[in-house]
Amino acid sequence: MRVPGVAWSDVFSFDDYGALLQLVSNSVIAAAALGIVGGLIGVFIMQRDMAFAVHGVSELSFAGAAAALLFGGSVVVGSLLGAVVAALIIGALGSRARDRNSVVGVLMPFGLGLGILFLSLYEGRSANRFSLLTGQIVSVSNPDLGWLIVISSVVFLGLLLIWNPLRFDSLDPQSAEARGVPTRRVSILFMLLLGLIVAVAVHIIGALLVMALLVTPAAAAMRVSHGPLAVPLLSALFGLVSAVGGILLAIAGTLPVSPYITTISFAIWGVCRLISWRRDRAVRSAEEADLDIAVPAAA
Repeated sequence: MRVPGVAWSDVFSFDDYGALLQLVSNSVIAAAALGIVGGLIGVFIMQRDMAFAVHGVSELSFAGAAAALLFGGSVVVGSLLGAVVAALIIGALGSRARDRNSVVGVLMPFGLGLGILFLSLYEGRSANRFSLLTGQIVSVSNPDLGWLIVISSVVFLGLLLIWNPLRFDSLDPQSAEARGVPTRRVSILFMLLLGLIVAVAVHIIGALLVMALLVTPAAAAMRVSHGPLAVPLLSALFGLVSAVGGILLAIAGTLPVSPYITTISFAIWGVCRLISWRRDRAVRSAEEADLDIAVPAAA
């Protein structure tokens, strides 16, 4: 039995690429905003050890979007409401890491179960259901684009306003509280901003893969730098390249947008991991060489 081969043209085709690019221009703009803001907030997600919470928020965002799809409402508004509710619950009940993980572990299956229930009752196009899980490059209409840009701008401005106390609380919460930083208020505000940007991510890349743009770019940036300015800038750059690059490839491809975005994001992380490994190896070699020189000299 002969297995049919897969030709390059079955995966990529650049025929009428310019016309297709015009068709998804809204998605490219929304992805650029998501990549930049998601990369910035991802730094604090990593510092606060909240990667698991991102997935929990995305599941309730998915449930809200699925409910809006079922009842004929705005998918963006539905995903936004679901994400904000989840973020506020986690922020209010999960002040400590152990409590937070427990809350997220309860919310995740609940949100996913609700979302599946709503989608099973939905009788419209199957592509609409599939896009909530894995993203869809042509799903951003002009009204949706306006919503997504406004939400991303609110998150960006919110991060700028609480940047210093949030960074202090993320790196050393005990000292921050002792210095008078309103850590609980900062935590809840951060969770609210996280919920907003997760709602944007669900609309672009789908509920299952939001961490590719909210966690991976920051994890990659932290592998190659530790500077307070360099890490967020690199993370935003990596998020922008992953989001926009994934959509530009998906235009010419036959697959959903999410595999392209996740592959680029993972490739950037892999390169940064390799750079970090080579740098650490060089540092260890230099230290061993210095030690070998110092021991005979002391003798």
